Amino acid sequence: MTDPIADYLTRLRNAINANHRVVDIPASNLKKAITKILFDKGYILNYKFVDDGLKGTIKIALKFDHVNNVSAIRKLIRVSKPGLRKYTGYKDMPRVINGLGIAIISTSQGVMTDKEARDLKVGGEVLCYVY
Repeated sequence: MTDPIADYLTRLRNAINANHRVVDIPASNLKKAITKILFDKGYILNYKFVDDGLKGTIKIALKFDHVNNVSAIRKLIRVSKPGLRKYTGYKDMPRVINGLGIAIISTSQGVMTDKEARDLKVGGEVLCYVY
């Protein structure tokens, strides 16, 4: 697999489109950090890291509005790709839908949202947009 982050986002997107409540994703440290951010910002209901001896898996419970059957995640967009990396400084940090969404940034101080990176004045690689 050449792009594990794109695979992660695609599995989430497919589970949302199929109205699944839980999705299993192969784990890595970067995927665990992205999952933690999605949980902290309220885009997913819950998550659990399952260790099976190897890398393990991440079980993610998706958040849905039960009345309208709409997911909390509207869009997942991969920004930086293996063929074309996108980096940004803290002054030029992207704002997703004028602050309503989040951009997930991989910085030298770890994986964080665009707002946290702007507050810490660090730049990095823009992994994806979530709204």
